[in-house]
Amino acid sequence: MTAIVESPTRTSHRTYSRWASLVVLCAGTLMTILDGNIVTVAMPAIQSDLGFSGPGLAWVVNAYLIPFGGLLLLVGRLGDLVGRKRMFTAGLAVFTAASVLCGVATGPGMLIAARALQGVGGAMTAAVVLGMLVALFPEPREQARAIAVFSAVGAAGGALGTFLGGALTQALNWHWIFLINLPIGVVAWLAAVRILTPDRGEGLRRGADYPGSALVTGALMLTVYAIVGAGDRGLAATLLLGALALTLFVAFTVRQARAARPLLRLRMFGSRLLTGANAVQVLMIATMYGFQFIGTLYLQRVLGYGELLTGTAFLPAPIAIGVLMLGLSARTIGRFGAHRVLLAGLALITVGMALLGRAPADGSYLTDVLPPLLLLSVGFAAAMPALTGLAMSGAREEDAGLASGLFNTTQVVGGSLGLAVLSVLAAARTEGLLAGGTDLVPATAEGYQLAFRVATAIAAAALALAAAVLRPGSGGTGRG
Repeated sequence: MTAIVESPTRTSHRTYSRWASLVVLCAGTLMTILDGNIVTVAMPAIQSDLGFSGPGLAWVVNAYLIPFGGLLLLVGRLGDLVGRKRMFTAGLAVFTAASVLCGVATGPGMLIAARALQGVGGAMTAAVVLGMLVALFPEPREQARAIAVFSAVGAAGGALGTFLGGALTQALNWHWIFLINLPIGVVAWLAAVRILTPDRGEGLRRGADYPGSALVTGALMLTVYAIVGAGDRGLAATLLLGALALTLFVAFTVRQARAARPLLRLRMFGSRLLTGANAVQVLMIATMYGFQFIGTLYLQRVLGYGELLTGTAFLPAPIAIGVLMLGLSARTIGRFGAHRVLLAGLALITVGMALLGRAPADGSYLTDVLPPLLLLSVGFAAAMPALTGLAMSGAREEDAGLASGLFNTTQVVGGSLGLAVLSVLAAARTEGLLAGGTDLVPATAEGYQLAFRVATAIAAAALALAAAVLRPGSGGTGRG
C-alpha cells in the first residue's frame, strides 16, 4: 500500500485556516462581550436621554442577560444538530441587526426590546464557540494556545468595554456604543461565511427535546430574572421566583432521565472536570463581575471620576490580561498543569479582592485601586484558560456544543448572581449608615467595602472548591 504524504503547502494552508477561524470566532465573541459591559458607564446618559425611571434603567442590562442566559443550552444543542457554523453566523446577523435597533432607539420600550433581541443573538453566537474551538484544535498543546487566545479576548474585552463605553459616550453619545457593532458585525459575518469550515450537524431529525428545551429555558430565564431583580422586588417575591425556577429544573431533570433523545445528557455530569469546573466558574465570575460593577461605582461615586476617566482607569486590566494570556498562559499550563495554574490564579484573585475591601472614602487610585486591579487581572489571566481547558476536556466530542453552552450559561448565572448579591449588600449597608447620620461618601464607601469583603469570601470558596474537586486523581471520572 502506498503511503499518502501530505504536502507542506497543504498542511500550512490548513494551519492558517484554523488560526484564521480562531480570529473570526474571537471577533464574534468580543462583540458580544463588549456589549455586555460597554453599557454600564453609559447608563446615566441613557436614563437622562430616554427618560428611564430608576428601577426601569436596570432593564437595559436585564433585558440582555435574561434571554442570553436562558437560551444558551438550547441553542448549544441546536448548534450540534444544524451545524455550529450556521448557528454562529445566524447569531452574528441577529446580534448586529439588534445593535442597530438599540442605537436608533427613541424610547425605553424600543431599547429594552432591542436589547432582548441582542441577547438572543449573543446566545446563538456564544453557545457554540468553545465547541468549534475544541474541534478546530484537537491536539492538546495547540488547544491550550487557542483557548488562551480566546480567553484573553473574552477577559480583556470585558474590561475594554468599560473604557469604550466611557470614551464613546463622552466623545459622541450613548447611541454609538451600539452603532459601533454594525461595521464590526458585518465584517465578522462576512469573514465567518468565507473562512469557517462548514460542519455537518446531526440533523434536526435527531430532535432537540423541545419539551425539555422549554423547561430548561424557562428555568434559566426565571433564575436570571430572580437574581437580577432581587434588590427591587423584595425577599418574598424573589424566593417565590426561585422556588418556581427550581421546580422547572427538577421537571427538566426528570424529563432528561426519561427522554429518548434528551437535550442534556445527564451522563455529562458524571465528568468530575466538567461539573467541577462549571461550579468553580459560577463563584469566580460572581467575584469578577461584581468587582467590575462595584469598582466602577467606587471610582465614580466615591473618588468622583467621570465616564472617560473611569474607563481609562480600567485599561491596565485588559492590557495585563491580554499580555499574560497570549504570552504566558499556554506555556505555563503546559509546564505546571492546568490545576496548579488555576489555584494560583484564584489565590491572586482572593488577595486582590481582600485589598479592595480596605478601599476608603478618601482613597487614591494609585494606592487603593491599581494594585488590586493588577492582582485580579493577573489572577484571572491565569485562572480562566486553565478552567476552560478543564471544563472542555471533560466533554465528549458529540457533546462539545452543549458543553460550550453550559460553560457560557454558568458564566451568565455567576455574573448575575455576583452583581445582584454584591450590589444589594452594598446598597443595604449604605442606606443603614445614611439613616444613622453618616455622610453620603463615607457611607457609600463602606457599602462598597462590604461588597468587596463578601466577594473575597466567594473567591476563597472558589479556591477551596477547585483544590478539592479538580485536583488530579481526586476521584470520579475525568470524562463523562
